[in-house]
This record gives sequence, structure tokens and C-alpha cells, in this order.
Amino acid sequence: MQVDHTWRAPRSYDDVKGWFYPKDQAVLTWLLDRQDRLEPPGDLLELGCYLGKSAILIGGHQRAGETFTVCDLFDAETSDSANRNENATSYATLTRRAFEGNYLVFHEALPTIVQATTDQITKHVSPGTCRLVHIDASHLWEHVKGDIESAQQLLRPDGLLVCDDYRTEHTPGVAAAVWSAVANNGLKPICVTGNKLYGTWGDPAPVQEELVEWLRSFHPRLPEYQNILGNPVVRVCRWSNPPLPRPTPRTGELPGDSPAPVPVTKRWARTRAIGYDLLPPLVTRALRRARARLR
Repeated sequence: MQVDHTWRAPRSYDDVKGWFYPKDQAVLTWLLDRQDRLEPPGDLLELGCYLGKSAILIGGHQRAGETFTVCDLFDAETSDSANRNENATSYATLTRRAFEGNYLVFHEALPTIVQATTDQITKHVSPGTCRLVHIDASHLWEHVKGDIESAQQLLRPDGLLVCDDYRTEHTPGVAAAVWSAVANNGLKPICVTGNKLYGTWGDPAPVQEELVEWLRSFHPRLPEYQNILGNPVVRVCRWSNPPLPRPTPRTGELPGDSPAPVPVTKRWARTRAIGYDLLPPLVTRALRRARARLR
């Protein structure tokens, strides 16, 4: 694989560009840790991966015998004019080589990559095999609706669905598709943050109970119960209100590597969110080794 000339190896996880914020890094990590602890193996799927920030985290939870699949159009052309315009506006810097380069800094091998529109994913992933599906692809209503329908087909009954941008101002199509699934197709929200909705077609109550206990260990007002269509939903309140202790980023190691600390950037040092303290073990390999492998 040749390296995209615009790509530069990230020095730390914090250097990987993307809209995956500390609060959701923490919540998704907790949910994946819970699955690792309590649930049998199941595959992982991400629809829309941009430059790999969330995929790197999810890939750290891939267990033996599991498959992690990412589906993205990357820099390929599409015949859908609306989709093409969205890609040109929001994802002009996205290339497959940049995604692969970022991912391989943190992991020994790439996930299974499907370079196609997300409506093709059911041809590549078997029904009922996934324990987690993360949707962060198109913002257009008809595409997100289709992605959620595909996720319902591919998830096992207790699987976890994560939808990005469910309330962002410039993505009303996502909100329409997500809440339609809640109102009409049996999707049950587990919790919501400012950026993502976490839900299941199974029973959310056991997860919610443990999640609330975990959140309250940091502050009693961190979780807030709300009621939507007769179902309790946990709202994860702002991490900075009330203030939380400054985190200490974890260190870890990859197979065959010596343990190495994750560099702490100035922005990370200022962060008062607990998200970085709860990341899975993500480390940077020697840049010389990463660059040599990517040439």
C-alpha cells in the first residue's frame, strides 16, 4: 500500500481527526467493556468511518473469532448526486489510504473494509451476527433510514446501535430517521449524549441500571432519566457541569511492542472530561516502523 502524500502519521490518538468527542469515547468504551465482560462474541460494524477515530477505538475491542467491518465510500465516485454533493462538502479530505494509515498506527491489521455505499452492507455482513453497529455515514434522511434498517437486520437481538448526529443542527435528516425508528420500529434508546444516541432492539433496562451506577460514581447528577414514549432514557449530562477530576491517560501495548505512553497534547492536558481516562489501551508504535510498513 502506498501512502497518500497528504497523510501524516498521528503521534497520538488525540491527533486523529474526527468528530468523536471525549464524552462519547468514554460512554462507548464503557458499553464495549460491558459487552466484553458479559456477552458472547459477536461482530462489530461501522457505517461511515471518516479518518478512523471511532474505528480505532472500536477495533481495540475486537476479540478472537470476531470480525470488525467498516463500510465507507471513501474517495470513490457515487451516482447519487445528493450523496456526491455531501461528500464534496463535508468529506473532501477523506481517502482510504489516510484511514488505513491512521488505523495501522494503533493496530496490527486492518478491519475488513467494504468500499461502497452503505446500502450494500447487507451483501457483506450476515444477518444477526453483530453485537455493535455504529452509524456515522450519510446525513441524508433516506440513507440514514436505510442504514438503521440494515443495522436492525444485522444486529443480534440484544445488539447495540449507535447513531451519530441524531440532534445536530445541520443534520435534520438523521434526527428524522432516528426518532422514526424509535417511534415506529421498536428501537429503544439506552442513553443519549449531545452527539450520539445509543439504543437496542433488546431490553435496555439492565444496561441502563449499570450505566447510571457508573455515571453516578463520578457525580450523582451526571445521569438524568427522561421518558420517551413510555420508556426511560438516560441523558448523560455535560461532563464539565459539575466539574470532574482531570484524567490520567492510560498506556498499553500492542502484540510484539514494548509498552509506550500515549503522548499528552496541550489540548488533552486542559481537558476535564473523563473520556480519555476511560479509553481502551491505545498506543503509538515507533513511527519509523509504521512508516516502513505503509510504504
